[in-house]
Amino acid sequence: MIRFPIGLAALCLTMSAIAAEPFDDKFRQLDELLPTPTTIRTASGAPGHAYWQQRADYAIRATLDEGRRAISGVETITYHNNSPDTLSYLWVQLDQNIYKRDSDARMTATVPSRDAWAKARGPEDGYKFDALRSVLEKSTFDGGFKIAGVKDAGGRPLHVVINRTMMRIDLPQPLKPGAKLAFSIEWSYNINEQKVLGGRSGYEKFDEDKNDLFEIAQWFPRMAAYYDVTGWQHKQFLGTGEFTLEFGDYDVQLTVPADHIVAGTGELQNAGDVLTSAQRQRLEQARTATKPVIIVTQAEAEAKEKTRASGTKTWHFRAKNVRDFAWASSRKFIWDAQGFKKDATNVLAQSFYPKEGNPLWEKYSTAAVIHTIAEYNKYSFDYPYPVAISVNGPVGGMEYPMICFNGPRPTKDKKTGELTYSSRTKYGLISVVIHEVGHNYFPMIVNSDERQWTWMDEGLNSFLQYLAEQAWEEHYPQSRGEPRAIGDYMKSTNQVPIMTNSESIAALGYNAYAKPTAALIVLRETVLGRELFDFAFREYAQRWKFKRPTPSDFFRTMEDASGTDLDWFWRGWFYTTDHVDVSVDGISEYTVGTKDPEIEKAWKKAQHELAPISITDQRNKGTLPRRVDAHPELKDFYNEHDEFTVTNHDRNKYNEAIGDLEDWEKNLLKEGKHLYLVDFSNLGGLVTPLVLEITLASGKKYVERIPAEVWRYTPKKITKLIITDEPMVALTQDPYWETADTDTSNNSWPRKATPSRLELYKTEHDKDNLMRDFNEKLKTKDEKADAEKSVTPKAE
Repeated sequence: MIRFPIGLAALCLTMSAIAAEPFDDKFRQLDELLPTPTTIRTASGAPGHAYWQQRADYAIRATLDEGRRAISGVETITYHNNSPDTLSYLWVQLDQNIYKRDSDARMTATVPSRDAWAKARGPEDGYKFDALRSVLEKSTFDGGFKIAGVKDAGGRPLHVVINRTMMRIDLPQPLKPGAKLAFSIEWSYNINEQKVLGGRSGYEKFDEDKNDLFEIAQWFPRMAAYYDVTGWQHKQFLGTGEFTLEFGDYDVQLTVPADHIVAGTGELQNAGDVLTSAQRQRLEQARTATKPVIIVTQAEAEAKEKTRASGTKTWHFRAKNVRDFAWASSRKFIWDAQGFKKDATNVLAQSFYPKEGNPLWEKYSTAAVIHTIAEYNKYSFDYPYPVAISVNGPVGGMEYPMICFNGPRPTKDKKTGELTYSSRTKYGLISVVIHEVGHNYFPMIVNSDERQWTWMDEGLNSFLQYLAEQAWEEHYPQSRGEPRAIGDYMKSTNQVPIMTNSESIAALGYNAYAKPTAALIVLRETVLGRELFDFAFREYAQRWKFKRPTPSDFFRTMEDASGTDLDWFWRGWFYTTDHVDVSVDGISEYTVGTKDPEIEKAWKKAQHELAPISITDQRNKGTLPRRVDAHPELKDFYNEHDEFTVTNHDRNKYNEAIGDLEDWEKNLLKEGKHLYLVDFSNLGGLVTPLVLEITLASGKKYVERIPAEVWRYTPKKITKLIITDEPMVALTQDPYWETADTDTSNNSWPRKATPSRLELYKTEHDKDNLMRDFNEKLKTKDEKADAEKSVTPKAE
């Protein structure tokens, strides 16, 4: 045992107790978080010379049984092993198995809170009818794939093991690098009623005309992705994390009732078999039209609603180099289309919708499709596919290659039949079309791993949606994007970092959509500027189109192409739950002393006279008789001179001091600059650029932008020197609310009052009066309807 003298031991304990906190380096590099660069994924963020990815081609023959609301099919998959690895088994996704009664999604589901059941304060807090209906229906619905057989190209059965939403196919012979393998799967499943069971696809039933509308996705067993970062991406499908898929060519034949219209990924191969001559003529006309052309009119669709065809028709589609295939089918569909051609883009934009979608859909859907492609092309790459489709059905918003499902519709008055729609519905439709069509770029072409990182498709796409909405019209009512709108969430306590696995994200809408969007806007507008950001973002899109990037590829490309170290930005915004809260703590003003006693003593006298007059002097003035006033002979030199009097000694001292100065030093004494030391505190932890609006005494205002690196030595508190030509009368940090600062009340000097309103309410008396309520007249149905109509605001 080592013994210390008592004095030394006490000193050691004291030094330990007062040791400084470890320095929190907000600007340390991300080396310990990002994977080591390789020849597959380089340090610049670009694909390396050894980059590879797998490929899966599909030939699918499927039949829609409208009466049973079921689908059956046979598919042949040709799997290309482009990896350097030998594979002894393959993994296939069985996403429909999420609808099995014992699926992980069902078994791990929880309720938001006990209060929603027992202590709800009103409809907004309480448990809803449709929520309980969904829970009960899930316990009885016979969902999930029924796999009839998996066979090799010679028809021999292959051994498979089904693990919930994944199926392993054991190969009789290992698949070597560069080899390919063809095998077939026969399957069927019952289609879920989307408005009851939820999900990203399903059917909608229309009670009024007894028809169904089918939006079909995740409908066939699909190859799981195999890539250099994860190996097989076979995380179970729990419902939030979407899909990670391989590119390939699709040949799909869909047999449906003969009077159905089908929209699908890819190009229709047999229009002559499934469309009338008039419809084919309209379709051809639409390719060069300047506004949407109606291919299937509302009158034609309404006529079909009244009958049922006895036979079937097969619609044949082909799509090249896509990662998935989705489709929609109904006799209710109205169909319009318009061509758009610019640079390398030559696309037929199309919309499919029931009459319940009009007049909203006919006016806005296809226009929004074209607008999306025109705007996204500016920031990424030219849209490469021949079609882009928007379908109205039960799914609120979901994306697939060349086709997306979107929900908003007008409201029909149950009594009068009048169709109206609110401003929220109108812009909701335009926004969801922009968002879902935009997903063609991210992740349908820039093929990020949605099962792992939701923000890489939703966040990047929501950012481009924000830009496209701005280009639609001035003052577009945007629901997310502006950094000022994310403040309340960023200072909340129930957050997880953006870099959280898809299935573990809390507050998905904020974390995966709104926060990454706000981050990219801050990066574009405040950190990099538009020119650097737009070049780097487009470089990322160009590098990784038709490839599979990871977060590190995005982070590194943005730094590489912008020439800016952004590790502090990624760390703060994406890896932590810190928030921006910069406080302006204090300001001290300095001016340079001239050394001239005539000037300096006058300045000191002026400062002295600015000091408040004491209360004693105020009350004595004019009321207290002074002896020297009554006896002036008592006054002497010191009654005429004070400490501010300039003496010859002062002048001689000044002349001596000036004589020793160089000309440039003399000039500095005459500059007349105003120097301000401004103290800032970083209360939120997330470092940020400082955006300072400075107001001068003349009324002139200007903005000074200071990079975030100002915090690199002291990330909690800094003092900044600001130099002005005239006195500064006010300073505001983040005057345009562009940095997502969560508390703007501490951003200004001098402090500004926060305006608000106090609402007054009448006191309620005799609220619970059983006798009065018992004697109340019972209303008829018509009276209730009239009462509801009188208090319901007219739709916008």
